[in-house]
Amino acid sequence: MSIVTCKDLTLGYETGAVASNINFSIDSGDYLCIVGENGSGKSTLMKTLLGLTSPLSGEILFEDGLKKNEIGYLPQQTLVQKDFPASIFEVVISGCQNRKGIRPFYNKEEKSLAMQNIKKLGIDEFIGTCYRDLSGGQQQRVLLARALCATQKVLILDEPVSGLDPLVTNEMYQLISDLNKDGITIIMVSHDINAAVTYANKILHIGHKIFFGTKEDYVHSKIGRRFLEQD
Repeated sequence: MSIVTCKDLTLGYETGAVASNINFSIDSGDYLCIVGENGSGKSTLMKTLLGLTSPLSGEILFEDGLKKNEIGYLPQQTLVQKDFPASIFEVVISGCQNRKGIRPFYNKEEKSLAMQNIKKLGIDEFIGTCYRDLSGGQQQRVLLARALCATQKVLILDEPVSGLDPLVTNEMYQLISDLNKDGITIIMVSHDINAAVTYANKILHIGHKIFFGTKEDYVHSKIGRRFLEQD
């Protein structure tokens, strides 16, 4: 059953549209990769799904009981964020902010959830290390654990392996794949077309032409073949 459906979306800002005629649906347990040219609107779509910006036209339907605040988000990091002077636990448990609401302190259940996700992502051995002293790959694991504190349903990942070396990139892709196998729906923006067709079951290609379908159909489509040949 679909948990997110987008109908006739036009994405953009006050300065104008960046993408239009976008239609797709996501079922529970899907692994959707969003690919396309630079500047085609991939990150704008992420922000729109998260409610950080509104579509210029069209609609987004959250179905099967899914709420916007039940979506975990791993954004691209800025240099300032990479130098954030906080403990791993402080960063991870901040993902429970929506659960905490107006309470001044995190409760026992939220602290336990943070520790569970720290262990799940294999970063418990660094628990006493400051976030800014971690490697890029370790920081991404921390942020993924943080996103998991916000949801057990849907994760939105914006270029989660950007700037990582090949070995750490493969490890991150495997972690994300394992989370998907555990039942978490993945929506990932990626410039890595080979990884997209390796791990995803559905592809949304945004650009001069829009494609949405299975990865098998994408691989055999004209636009898919062109992008795979370029990579």
